[in-house]
Amino acid sequence: MLQTIHNVSHRGSFLTMPALRSRLQTAAIVAASAATLVSSPVSAQTGRPPSLAEARLQVPGAAGAEPVRRVSIDEAVRLALEANLGIRIQRIDPQIQDVNVALARSFWSPSFSTSFSRNGQSQRSTSALSGGATSVDNGTFATGIGVNQVLPWGGNYVANWNNQRVTTTNLFSNFSPQLLSTVSFNFTQPLLRNFKIDQIREQVQLSVKARDLSDIQLRTVIAQTTRNVRNAYWDLATARNNLTAQRQSLELAQRSLKDNQRRVEVGTMAPIDIIQAQAEVAINEQQVIVAEAAIKSAEDRLRALIFDPDTPNFWSTTIEPTDAPPFQEQAIDVDAAVRNALDKRGDILQAKNGLEQNDVSIRFFRNQLLPDVNASMDYRSTGIGGVQLSAVDPFAIATGGAVPVRTIVADRGFGSTLSEALQSAYPNWTFAVTIGYPLGTSPAHANLARARLQYGQAEVQLKNLQLQVASQIREVGRQVQTNQQRVRSARASRELQEKKLEAEEKKQAAGMSTSFFVFQAQRDLAQARTQEIQAISDYNKSLVDFDAVQEVPLQTLR
Repeated sequence: MLQTIHNVSHRGSFLTMPALRSRLQTAAIVAASAATLVSSPVSAQTGRPPSLAEARLQVPGAAGAEPVRRVSIDEAVRLALEANLGIRIQRIDPQIQDVNVALARSFWSPSFSTSFSRNGQSQRSTSALSGGATSVDNGTFATGIGVNQVLPWGGNYVANWNNQRVTTTNLFSNFSPQLLSTVSFNFTQPLLRNFKIDQIREQVQLSVKARDLSDIQLRTVIAQTTRNVRNAYWDLATARNNLTAQRQSLELAQRSLKDNQRRVEVGTMAPIDIIQAQAEVAINEQQVIVAEAAIKSAEDRLRALIFDPDTPNFWSTTIEPTDAPPFQEQAIDVDAAVRNALDKRGDILQAKNGLEQNDVSIRFFRNQLLPDVNASMDYRSTGIGGVQLSAVDPFAIATGGAVPVRTIVADRGFGSTLSEALQSAYPNWTFAVTIGYPLGTSPAHANLARARLQYGQAEVQLKNLQLQVASQIREVGRQVQTNQQRVRSARASRELQEKKLEAEEKKQAAGMSTSFFVFQAQRDLAQARTQEIQAISDYNKSLVDFDAVQEVPLQTLR
């Protein structure tokens, strides 16, 4: 130390006393700093004192405390397709739309009905023909089975099978009990309005289009997530490469500090130059700390995309990319990409799906303007049976004669009654055509006019969207070419900065340069390395965007 001060005094003999005292104070500070560095623990791997960033990483118990997951970029995409919450949410929507389609089709399902009834009726006798009875009692037990259905081509049918057992004390009834079995069928078919399309078919077709739309949206979410995963993966790999570059810069600054300390010891450099070297080390240590924090942020973004939050060690797992951002120049075909996007891009498919839904509504409203012409056919067959009694002469009873004893003429069971109904022994049928004409302007006119305007608007919007798609793809294609040139330029700049630093170090060793120029060259090299890493990252991300923009809207990529 005394030798160092002597050298400083000798070389600065022309300085004033205040300046000399300032130099002596500076030398004392440098000596204290050097003593601190000497007394600090030495790294076993590098043979130099640990930096602030390394010291922070060498906290006891910190190493190996977190599990490490090595992931390739393809594996990251696969994990996202399985566990990403956004994709899992969107996958439920097609299932919901399947339920809506089934709900719309359920109006075509047949409806089955049954009925049972018991009726009793007692009336006061008000006629001389009652044979002296004070009341007439009637009893009815009825059952019925029916089915009705709206058919997919617009018609509908109703089929019924009804049975009755009637008992009565009326003297003039020929059957007691009386069995009745009736088979009936009615079919109605629209001939103009609701023939090609009706409200049910409209809703079914719209629900099917909505189901197709949910598939398009699912593919869009998958494409968006895949793009986000790939870019997040490259961001993490870039952050790790940037940390390596910052550590290299830190090592250069530490090496310069060590060289300057030796030069001060031998008296070839002023102690003041050590302070500048220490400042460079501190600055680079800050850059290392910032780069390490950037890795953690990039890990969080990637883990949220590819991992299930319910997995163990979700937040503590360290993600280690196994693929480095490559620089492989690729030729892109913008025109082919535009054609591909016009065929399969999500927003264009959604716009076309909207046109198809509008077209369904137009066909329905146009059909509703037609006259309401319906053809209907009704068929009915009835069988009668039971206990048939002998006839009664009403004139004899009216003139006060005795009520005759009634005898059983025939007894026909339910089987005979049903057979008579099924064999159409006594058929009854009707065929009719009904026509209805709307008077004045109906709501269908207004609905049709609105649907046509909306369809025209949607066509113009689709053309505008196609123009935007072409512009977006051309823009992303230019970004790919620009980033490709940036990588070449950044790589050449980094190589030149390495040569510049080597030259400055040789000049300093020969006494032809100062530490200032060496440190400036180190900063320039660190900046060139960072720019090259970022340019490669931007190039790979622009390739990802070029593929993704052919499937998803550009605004989702920003």
